[in-house]
Amino acid sequence: MAKKKAFTGSAKTVKALRGQSTEKNAHSPAIKAIVWYREEEYPALLEFLSDSHLLPPTWQSWHERAEAKRQEVEAAGDQVLKVFIDLSTFPEWCRTRGISPDAEARSQLAIEVAQSHSLSL
Repeated sequence: MAKKKAFTGSAKTVKALRGQSTEKNAHSPAIKAIVWYREEEYPALLEFLSDSHLLPPTWQSWHERAEAKRQEVEAAGDQVLKVFIDLSTFPEWCRTRGISPDAEARSQLAIEVAQSHSLSL
């Protein structure tokens, strides 16, 4: 009867021999698109957006939350791509797609910008 070859040694060695990562949280860095607002446009954006009630009433409050999220993403080893919602282009972008200027639209814009960015890297 043939004996099975057993892996011996430390857990790290065994994992390495099996081709497994020894890092618990190993992941490839990614680009994370985050919607960003300019301070001078924030009041007008709140008037335009269909779901402005979901956003903080002041840019400063929003900015504190956004910066915390940016730091969290970067601490995880990923890169942040700030996607600015621009009042001179975002309304038309929404109109041409027949969508409401809401969180879903802002997220979709961020995804499109991130995808076009990754294609040009």
